[in-house]
Amino acid sequence: MEPPFVPLFVRAFSIAIAGLALVATTAAQASYAYYVGKDLTEDGSVMVGGTGEEVSSHWLEIVPAKDHPTDATITVGVTADAVIPGELIAIPQAAHTFRYMQMAYTDFEGFPPPLTNGGVNEHQVAVRDVWAPSRQELVDMTPRPQRGVQYSDLARIVMERARTAREGVEIIGDLIAAHGFATYGGNTHLIADPDEGWVVWEFAGGQGLWVAERLGTDEVRVLYPGGIGEIPTELAGNPDYLASDNFISFAIAQGWYDPVSGEPFNVQHVYGDQSIRDFRDPGIKLMSPAAMEAATRAMAPVSEADLMERVRDPRVVDDDSGYGQVVGLRSDLADPDLIRVWNAPTGSVAAPFNVWWMGIEKVPMEYAQHRYLTKDSAATFLDPDYQMQEATRFAGRTFKRVMYYACSAPDRLLPPVTDMLTGFERETRGDLEWVERTARAMIASGDREAARALLTHYAETRAIAALDMGDTMAGALDAYTRLVTDRIAPEGKRINTLDPTVNCLADGDPDIAE
Repeated sequence: MEPPFVPLFVRAFSIAIAGLALVATTAAQASYAYYVGKDLTEDGSVMVGGTGEEVSSHWLEIVPAKDHPTDATITVGVTADAVIPGELIAIPQAAHTFRYMQMAYTDFEGFPPPLTNGGVNEHQVAVRDVWAPSRQELVDMTPRPQRGVQYSDLARIVMERARTAREGVEIIGDLIAAHGFATYGGNTHLIADPDEGWVVWEFAGGQGLWVAERLGTDEVRVLYPGGIGEIPTELAGNPDYLASDNFISFAIAQGWYDPVSGEPFNVQHVYGDQSIRDFRDPGIKLMSPAAMEAATRAMAPVSEADLMERVRDPRVVDDDSGYGQVVGLRSDLADPDLIRVWNAPTGSVAAPFNVWWMGIEKVPMEYAQHRYLTKDSAATFLDPDYQMQEATRFAGRTFKRVMYYACSAPDRLLPPVTDMLTGFERETRGDLEWVERTARAMIASGDREAARALLTHYAETRAIAALDMGDTMAGALDAYTRLVTDRIAPEGKRINTLDPTVNCLADGDPDIAE
């Protein structure tokens, strides 16, 4: 007989000495993403990971599949408050949209909430959005007001409609051609399925410019910022590239590329921010995308736990990081209800990855939307409909407390925090085989309802156990900072800032051995 649940055992905090320093980082950009091809993973799955970097709080959502009337529309785009002002437009909705799981948030100026960087749908199409700035000339020529689908619209629509990664790319291209692209300066989307991945770069300028590169089965790609390097100029019929019809010709017409020069067409050099010559080493994080890729490849064959370690790396995860996400896309998956996603409710450097399945029936209120860091909360009252949910603990807030406490003495406090997080995740992984085997048996016997109830119960039980652990950690860290170290009260008078944040949990050496 299988044990019902492995009990959570919280170990006493041991005090380690490491010597991590307070280091200022550059200002937050917006999100990063990992792709690991299936030839490099432990179980043969394509793996995708990353985080969002937004001021807003984040919460987990499972959006059900839905049929829509023939005249249904959706509102897309940006408002006049965006950095590049725009107008919202309505576009047709699909007749049927797929079930998907995402982390949502509320705040990006001029981009109407709720927003998303992506997630995964019932066909195992995973999406991640990553900032990718266009050259200034494109930003300057963007129409005012601009109209079209924006980054969150694209991520959501791909999850709603795509059955494969390539189809997701084609959906993005068709949407931009039909309705335009609204932007704060440019974006990429990493789209993957159990066979392959694609990077899609959408540009400012109002010219409908976009390009996509296929990622190989033996490739690791890390995007921060997103980008694409050298591509062939003859794209028609090439299985590894897709692009708008004007992608090469527009660059030639602008004088940004000379086809007779013999120089390769480097997308970053032609269309990207001209201050970033190498998007794989832009000098922004304490660890470059190239170094992240090398560290990930060195782990091959990469497991889910390995990718969680990379996504959690304190050289790239800090107070800017709104959540963490890891998903393995498996060609041998028995049923879409068993699509498994690991989500950390805030920056995973100080929060555990909890397991969720596509088949779960509800998200615990503690992991759903709360007013903490939600747009306009300071200027509005609570809708009575949300009173019970707001009364519950909020996982995002709990683990933010853990992060801030750990920042007070990172050399001593981060190691035991990391040990507890990884220990909790190890317990969860120890249960996955029997939970999923039981769910598969229930589905095979025709009792999908029982399978979903099991997955929901296990996921919710572990999520609440994680939150209990977070409260215990915060309490222990509070006692430590009160009794052992000197608490430092703020000297300034401004609690909020858009200045560069401080990564208090890592030093600047990208060569630290893992």
